[in-house]
Formats: sequence, C-alpha cells, structure tokens
Amino acid sequence: MNFPELKEVEGKLSDRQGKLAEIFADAKSEDGALDLSKVKGYSGDGVAVAAEIKALNDEMSELGAQRDVLRSLKLGAENAAQSFGSAEGEAPRAATKSYVDQIMDSGVFKAENKGRAFDLADVDVKAVFSTAAGFAPQDIRTGRLIDLATRPAVGVIDLIPTTTTSSSSVTYMEETTFTNAAVEVAQGAVKPEATLALTERNSVVRKIAVLLPVTDEQLEDEPRARGYVENRLPFMVRQRLSGQVLVGNGTAPNLRGVLNVAGIQTQAKGADPTPDAIYKAMTLVMTTGQAMPNGVAFNPLDWQDVRLLRTVDGIYIWGNPSEAGPERIWGLQVALDQALTQNTAIVADWSMTELAIRSGLSVDVGLNTDDFARNQQTFRAEMRAAFIAYRPAAICTVTGV
Repeated sequence: MNFPELKEVEGKLSDRQGKLAEIFADAKSEDGALDLSKVKGYSGDGVAVAAEIKALNDEMSELGAQRDVLRSLKLGAENAAQSFGSAEGEAPRAATKSYVDQIMDSGVFKAENKGRAFDLADVDVKAVFSTAAGFAPQDIRTGRLIDLATRPAVGVIDLIPTTTTSSSSVTYMEETTFTNAAVEVAQGAVKPEATLALTERNSVVRKIAVLLPVTDEQLEDEPRARGYVENRLPFMVRQRLSGQVLVGNGTAPNLRGVLNVAGIQTQAKGADPTPDAIYKAMTLVMTTGQAMPNGVAFNPLDWQDVRLLRTVDGIYIWGNPSEAGPERIWGLQVALDQALTQNTAIVADWSMTELAIRSGLSVDVGLNTDDFARNQQTFRAEMRAAFIAYRPAAICTVTGV
C-alpha cells in the first residue's frame, strides 16, 4: 500500500536534517565550540546562521509531526486491509450488512414502499438492545505488565569490583605504620632503622533476603505468575544491596556503606563550580589517598545541574541538548545512583573497594509454617555479601553540589 504523501514528507525531513548537519560541521572549532561565523554562505556575526538553525529546527519539528501522523494512517490502513482480506493476494471481503440494511435493500421492501418515505414512527419500538442491557462486550487483557516506578538497582555498585569469598567474613591485613628511614650513609656508619606495622581488618558477610507467599491457584491459573515473582524478588534484593553499599550504617545486620566508612575524605563545594570541586576531590584522592580516581557517583538530580552548565553566552559546556552528552567528568566515568544522598558526590579509586559475594542471588520455593494447609507456597530470594573499603582515604565525598 503506497502512501506518496508519507514519502514526500520523509524526503523533506531528510533534506532539512542534512542541511542542519552541514551547518554544525562548518561551525565546529578545534576546541569543540561552535563558531557560527565560520559557516559557509553566510556573513556577519552568526545571527543569520542562528536564525537559519531555528528555522530548520522548527520546520523539522513540523515535518516530524506530519510524518508520525501519516505513518499512523498507513499502519491503520494496512491493518484494516489484513482484517478484511481472506488470504494473501485475495481481494478484501465486503463488510457484512446488518439485518435492517438487508431488509431495506430487499426488493419486497422497495416495492411495498415505492414513493413513500420511511418513517421511524411506523415501527413499534421495543426495549433497546445495548451493551448496558444486552450483550456486554468482552474485554481481553493485553500481555503487557507495567512495573511500579521504583529506584533502579544499578549505579555505584557498577563501579565496584565484585569477587567471591568462601568465608563468613573477609579478613585482610592493612599496613598501619610505614616509617621510611632510608638515607645516604657514609662508609662504616650505622644504618637507620625503618618501622613497619600491620593490623588485621575484617568485614563481615551480611545476608539480604525477602519472602513472598503465593497461592497454588495463582500459579496454576496464570502461567506468567511464577516468572513475574522470580523476577521481582531478586530485583528487590539487588535494590537493597545497592543502597546498603552506599548508605548502610554498619550496625548488624547492615553492611557499612561508602558514606559511613571511617577515614574517607571530604571536599566542600563552597563557591566553586561543581567541576572545580570534583577536581579538587580528585587531587585529594591522588595526594592524601595516594590512589588514582577512576569514577564519580552522582545523584541524578545533581548530575542534571552539571549537564546543564552553560557559558555566559548560552553555550552548553557538556554538549548540545540535541546530543546524548558524555557521561564523564574530567575523564572519569559517572555513575548515577538515586540511593546517593542528594547534594553529595563521591570521587574514588573504586579499585580500592570490593564487593565480596559469599552466596550469589538465588530464588527458592518451599512450604512455610501453615502453607500446606492454605494451599500456598513461599518464594524466597536472598544473597550474602560483604563490602570492603580497603583504603578509606582513596574515597572523597564532595558536599554541597
């Protein structure tokens, strides 16, 4: 089924997109900024180019809206053709006439009522047969299931190296004293003595778990119920783990999250722009922490402010709004985590942290207390893990962002 109007609109839209792309290509400077005065075919300070960009953008918006409408019409026409056609290549079948239409089109009716207008008053009206007092329509539920809007189970946890452990706690040695007495000495002189001391540290493995009782009838009557439960319960565990790694208070049975680790550094934003404060935190990690920062965590609302930073003449620093923009700052990967306290960012060498998994995420089903008598089963999702910050000074929070 051909829609020449659709092809025409799509062609115009493609043409305007190409023109806008040429303008941006001409205007691009070596430092990445846009210099509209460089665009070929225009003269002046770039005002005419800016006006042309706006005109093209407005025209593309209108063409895009027309294209969407025409695509919807085309799809509707194709679906209608498929609905009325008997088979591939067969002409569509004529729609079935209603009983009243068949009577009015019949030869007998036309002969009896020749030259006479048909008046509804001639009909003895009875009770109306409608969906309200007749045959109610059957509504078939679609297969789509919309999950409740809730915090994702990703973010900072994606920056942290994950390992496995076979113990109930992760125990390691930390060098707590390092006195370097090395100096140049004369022949026969006494050499100075260095001092080293180690301290044993450990991080206890904690369990995160959740239960959900489900009736046998629910599992029997809805084939997708089991898959739905076995998907959502593990998500709950992962979501909780993500929050614990960030803000867990360390009091059993909680993990101790990044923000509650003793000895981490802090850099106040103060009057600095956020990028400047982030760089100062990076410097603290490199100098005091003697580590190399490799990632920054933001609450999405705080990263929004960074992404929208503009120069005094309105140029977006982190990329034009028409672009996805870099998810990096000072070259470091940015992780967005809604569990992170707003107005606080975390700069860290995440290789100095670790998430050790004692037992991976699992889903089990069994009978709990009186489940057998109630004809139900209990689903359980759980995992055991420990979070370790090996060098707290390799982590620096940035407050006030």
